[in-house]
Order: sequence, then C-alpha cells, then structure tokens
Amino acid sequence: MDRETVLVGIDAGTTKVTTLIGEVARSGDVNIIGYGIGPSAGMKKGMVANIDQTVNSIAASIEKAERLSGYKISSAFVGVGGSHITSQNSRGVVAVSGHKREVSREDVGRATDAAKAVQVPSNRGQDGIKDPLGMSAVRLEVDTHIVAGAATSVQNLSKCITQANVQIDELVINSIAAAEAVLTDTEKDLGVLVADIGGGTTDIAIFADGAIYHSAVLPVGGINVTNDVAIGLRTSLNLAEEIKIRHGSANLADVQPEELLNVAVLGEEDGQTIQRKKLSEIIEARMGEIYQLIHEEVKRSGHGGMLPAGAVLTGGGARLNGAAELAREVLQMPVRIGAPQGVGGLMDQLGNPAFATPIGLLVWGANHLGAEPIGYAPSPSLTGGVGRVMDWLRGLFPG
Repeated sequence: MDRETVLVGIDAGTTKVTTLIGEVARSGDVNIIGYGIGPSAGMKKGMVANIDQTVNSIAASIEKAERLSGYKISSAFVGVGGSHITSQNSRGVVAVSGHKREVSREDVGRATDAAKAVQVPSNRGQDGIKDPLGMSAVRLEVDTHIVAGAATSVQNLSKCITQANVQIDELVINSIAAAEAVLTDTEKDLGVLVADIGGGTTDIAIFADGAIYHSAVLPVGGINVTNDVAIGLRTSLNLAEEIKIRHGSANLADVQPEELLNVAVLGEEDGQTIQRKKLSEIIEARMGEIYQLIHEEVKRSGHGGMLPAGAVLTGGGARLNGAAELAREVLQMPVRIGAPQGVGGLMDQLGNPAFATPIGLLVWGANHLGAEPIGYAPSPSLTGGVGRVMDWLRGLFPG
C-alpha cells in the first residue's frame, strides 16, 4: 500500500468499530474508497475491556474495508478515547541559536521540549505565528496543548491494533479527529466547542484563535440514554435503541400529548401503549445531564462566555431528534449539528455525524503527510502513571 496516496483510519468505539480507506490526491483532497463498519465487542467507555473481543471486532471491520476497496491494509491512523484522557497547556521558551538568529527546526524542537518539561497553569497565549522557521528572532516561545492518557489504556489499544496485523501510523485523540472533519477555520478562529457524543463517551475540544485550548472526555454517551429508555419502558436494550432513534426526541416541544406508541414489554405478550411524551421525557432528562456536564467542562476550561461560534455537536448522539434545541437551552450558546465536510467518495453511506471521528482521522493524516510525526511515548514528567499520548502544538507551530 502506497502510504503517500492511501490512508487508513480506525475508530474503535464503545458500540461500533469503523475502518475507512481513503485516497489522497495531489491537491490534498481525500476520497473514501472503502469502509468497514461492525459491532464493537470488548470496549467499555472508550477503553479496551477484553483484548480478544476487541481484536476480533477490529479485524472484522478491517476485512470489510479491504474487501470493498481491494486494498490490503498495513498501517492506520487510530483514534484514542476514554475518560483517562486529560489535558493541560504549557509554554516553552528558548533562546534562538546560531549566528544568524533565525528560527530553525531544532529551535522549535527545543522550545517544545521545554514546554513539556515545565508545567504551568492553563492560560491563553498571545496570537502567535503558525510557522516561525527562518524568521529573525532572539527568543522563541511555543505554546503547547498537552494531552495525556493512562499508559496501560493506550498500550492495550495499541496491542489490539497490532494483533489485528496493522501498524500504527499515529494515535490521534478522538475529539481532535472529529474537529478536523466538522469545524470550519472561521469557527476555530472565533472560538468554538466541538462535542463528539459517542456510544460510551463524549469527547470535547475547545478551539480559540485557530488552535486547540482545552480537551476532555466525559464518561457518558448514547448508551446511557438507551439504558434509561430500557428501564423506563421495561423493554430490551436493542428495542430501546430502536425506539429512541425512530420515535425519541430530546426536545419536548416537538411532542404532542396525544401521540401514542405501542411498545413491547419484557414478560408481556401484548406490550403496552405509552405516550410518546413519556419517551421524550426520559431522553430529555439524560441528554440534559450530558449537556450540563459539557457546560461545566466549558466553565472549567476558563472559556465560558468566550465561544462566539458556539457548539458543534457530532457523533451518533447528535443524530437524535431535538439534540440541538435542547443543547441551545442548556449550553446557552449557538448550536449546530456537525456532519463531516470536505471529503469525497462513499459519502452517501458515511456523510453523517456518526462517522465524524473516522473521517477526521483520514483528514488528519492527509494534512500531515510528510510532516514530522508528533508521536507518543511514556513521560516521566507527568505523575500518577500517566503517559503522554500527543502534544498538540498551538499558536506558534502546528507540527
């Protein structure tokens, strides 16, 4: 497989595994030529709970994508999630070396290393220069957004990918991948929140001045809504999921009291007739709680009231009827539903919010072809058994 022209993204989520194969044109445009989607077994809240089941789920998804595209997958960009993910911002400062006092790649590397070693409270740096190479300077400052995750969780995911006979090109945080697929440059410049509502987790990223400033993973998602529906209606999880999607709404204003549904009940042959409003009340309560947790995370980031572009909801949970209306009420900001943009190929099947993360993995890979990989490695400077997953350079040098 020619890595210069063909890229692969693998998103192993709590409820489904998606493998996408994309061709990258000379212009940088991505066309999806193959996909494999299958149920996920062995993952819980975005993390590996059973190695064998996860490997089998990933391998089945890969096989489907290979069969559809005709390509043999050897390496992939892989999404990383789970509530073990944390983040912080740090600034590195170094003197510019050399008699010409021009910024070199080595200077950028030293400044970035300094940022990793010196931990400072989150703060908003001044507007910087995206690529300082060759510019005259005496001192170089690099603002970094450091995303960290539990080493064991990252290693378990990596092990599952390699046991499925695929090498890892790069690990990419899910919220960053989703942002690549659904956000515009204008939104990133103004200030925007992206919330990727998956099955078991909700991945959050906040952008301002064109760069990421905060990221987090909440241990709640669409499964929590489905569980509440199953308990409230006394029905199975599979049926609760179907009812939620087909008849549910997170916006009570959408539902009239006279609307009725016939629902199968566990242990009863005839089922029951319920008001659709009861279903929506259950959904609204749980979705409202998820949005409240997002709201609290925004306040914790220090960006409350500082996101003129509002929130962009994506992921499978964003497809729920009334999702945006309720979010506007709870978050008190503009809200839109974000579907993947700027990608061609098999988008009739994939052009909806549920596939923002795997499509974003391809876009990320296409944008970083030929660039120095950011990489991932254990970091002794971070305490509590936490390993560094990614350093997201913001402001001065995008990597």
